[in-house]
Amino acid sequence: MIDTLISWLCTTEGVDALVLSGSRTGLVVDAMSDYDLYVYGEKPLGLEVRREMAALFASSSEVGNSFFDEGDELFLRDGTAVDIMYRSLQWAEEQVSWVWQHHHASVGYSTAFIHNLKSSTILCDHTGRFAQLKKLLDTPYPKELAKAILRKNYPLLRTKLMASYYEQIEHAIIRNDLVSQAHRTAALLASYFDILFAINGQTHPGEKKLVAWARKTCPILPEGLETSIEQVVAHIGQKDLLLYLDSLLNGLDALLKREGWNQ
Repeated sequence: MIDTLISWLCTTEGVDALVLSGSRTGLVVDAMSDYDLYVYGEKPLGLEVRREMAALFASSSEVGNSFFDEGDELFLRDGTAVDIMYRSLQWAEEQVSWVWQHHHASVGYSTAFIHNLKSSTILCDHTGRFAQLKKLLDTPYPKELAKAILRKNYPLLRTKLMASYYEQIEHAIIRNDLVSQAHRTAALLASYFDILFAINGQTHPGEKKLVAWARKTCPILPEGLETSIEQVVAHIGQKDLLLYLDSLLNGLDALLKREGWNQ
């Protein structure tokens, strides 16, 4: 049924391009991976059209979600889970220009949208603009972008003068603030993986299965990566969390020094 839905979308007015991305185009697909379809047009399809789509193909649906991106969620009549998101090609072109061509970094997930675009499978592309984006991204990872990501994220881990993630976690432990510990540890890990993927010339795959993805795509990794991550996560909320954060970050420091990256 997914093929029938794809054909219907590709012939719907207002759809300039339709692509498949997300976990179904990744290296670590599992039984819980749904279909992430991205509809590119000048504006999202109207709600009436989307309700018609749900009536035609879905056994249950949520149409008009706007919790994150504008989108719809469908369980097709054969049980297939489909997440449909609506974006503009202009937005995608601006992302490629800002990040890939002009080397602007973010705090965590610097290249996550680029990864989404780069790894997309084109299902239809009526204007050819999405194919042009893919061509622009089919180039070596910009070294200047990797440097920018390192400059943006590395000091946040524990070296900046005030309010590094490490210091915030330390304060949260003293205050016995479990929520803050969890929140700041998650932020630290986001910047940690942003750096790790960047220095390996890999785009950031998002929030899921990061250790598995790093194992599959990154030729240079800190020693004991998986164990270090497991220990950090297992000790959130415990007094000795900083010991395991030190081990994790010391491993990254050793890697950066060995590979000639200047922080």
